[in-house]
Amino acid sequence: MPAEFVRSFQVGGHTLRYTEFGVGDRLVVLTHGQLMTRRMQAPLARALAETGLRVVTLDLLGHGESDRPTRSWEYSMTTWATQVVALLDHLGVDRAVIGGTSLGANVSLEVAVAAPDRVESLIIEMPVLDNAIVAGLIAFAPLLFTARFLPQAVRGVAWAAARVPSGNQWVDVVTDTLRQEPAAMAAAVHGIFFGRIAPPKSLRLGITAPALVIGHRRDPIHPFGDADMLAGELSNSTFVEAESPLELRLRPRRLTGVIQDFLAGVS
Repeated sequence: MPAEFVRSFQVGGHTLRYTEFGVGDRLVVLTHGQLMTRRMQAPLARALAETGLRVVTLDLLGHGESDRPTRSWEYSMTTWATQVVALLDHLGVDRAVIGGTSLGANVSLEVAVAAPDRVESLIIEMPVLDNAIVAGLIAFAPLLFTARFLPQAVRGVAWAAARVPSGNQWVDVVTDTLRQEPAAMAAAVHGIFFGRIAPPKSLRLGITAPALVIGHRRDPIHPFGDADMLAGELSNSTFVEAESPLELRLRPRRLTGVIQDFLAGVS
């Protein structure tokens, strides 16, 4: 089993937490979905570390064990991207594989636009682009309303989640997600709504790093059309269709193998 270390670093006056798996010469950075935590990427991180890679899973600002400021202007896709680049600086690494799921996928695209020289390759799972805007508004507007105007409901759910016994990977992922602080949760969702969701097409077309894009057909928030469109826009992409949004989480063998093969092919 690869060694695992929980560490932290400072960026913009805030503390961000991350877990480091393995000690390889080649670095992979994985980020999580909206309101989720780095724990969701731990099984994939362990599998990649077992192949000799050094893998870091990061709690972006406002998530997990990282600081959770309550000012919405501190949250945006581009700001989160700067935090990933700051992590590379902190680790003393010039270039890395940058990857993520949903929110993390979009942050990875922002890193590729803002700092292309720092990106060796990309792992983009379930990007949220043009076709997802309406479904995203429908899904997350109620969360923003609840956090702003019914904070006691958010605190009640967090209180209950904190009392669920830990120790199961996916139970812990769910309880991590439910343990929100209402003001910080509202600020993070507000910041996403009023910033850009992802780099526009004109910038995506300029991404040249090798990219593995993973999409599926069963989730309107992460439409298959967005993943398929992105794979067509990127000049050096490989597209893989997942069976469902949960395949990599609950039946990971096939997609984990695809990711390992992709990384071996672009090393």
